[in-house]
Amino acid sequence: MTSTLDTPAFDSLAPCESGLWSHGHVTVERVAAGPLTLTRDGGKLRVTHALTPEDLSERLVASVTASIEDADFGQDEFESTMVGLVRSTVDGALEAWAVYYRNSLGELLDGIADFAPIHERAEQLVRGSVLDLGSCFGFLPLRLAQAGMDVTATDILSGTMTLLDAVAPELGLDLRTLVCDAAHVPVPDNSADTVTAIHLLEHVDESVGAAVISEAIRVARDRVVVAVPYEDEATACHGHIRTFDTPSLTKLGETTGRPFEVFEHHGGWLVIDC
Repeated sequence: MTSTLDTPAFDSLAPCESGLWSHGHVTVERVAAGPLTLTRDGGKLRVTHALTPEDLSERLVASVTASIEDADFGQDEFESTMVGLVRSTVDGALEAWAVYYRNSLGELLDGIADFAPIHERAEQLVRGSVLDLGSCFGFLPLRLAQAGMDVTATDILSGTMTLLDAVAPELGLDLRTLVCDAAHVPVPDNSADTVTAIHLLEHVDESVGAAVISEAIRVARDRVVVAVPYEDEATACHGHIRTFDTPSLTKLGETTGRPFEVFEHHGGWLVIDC
């Protein structure tokens, strides 16, 4: 999931009332019982839910997406809702996020989460030290750190990296973070053995995507690992703006002039040898 935790006044660690979280025109409230509901009143959006701490994990992305399938939902509203669900379920900012991260990592490692097979394959493909582009919440870097790898998480939004810096020690994990544009990474050439871009390219247009791949090749000593979803239509509420298929990934690999492999596994993969 991409994130706009860095938008003005959007602080995922800011204090809030017990069971109630608001940002802009979005209010999320925990109630005693009932399904997740969305109510619009003029320009305001009210979300109610009865989630428990055990419900907080990355799997919420799929359930919230299903809940808003017929609603006119933009990316900002989706992300505000997701953050609000976490913050209104558990009192205390760091406590709430630690629950969310701990549950999510457990489900990813146990194979329960939708993204589990993607992260598992990514871990199998990386070699040596890893620099991850567009890390967002940083679940893949955390997984790699838990496996004992030397890993750096990067994202263009400082809010996501601030959150990751705060939560990682709570999980007993050690990694580095770097705030940067994936097309302009402020590190020397050949800085990491592997550079990963997992479900990043669908968020940027073709020209920016090409620049990201070029930058990844510059930074990687050994290989670049790219994964994208295969969608009939770009999922707007997740911030997707273009779709991929095997021919388009193959074309992208050909533009690099490097040896590469394209294959399908819960979406498409492009592995480039540097």
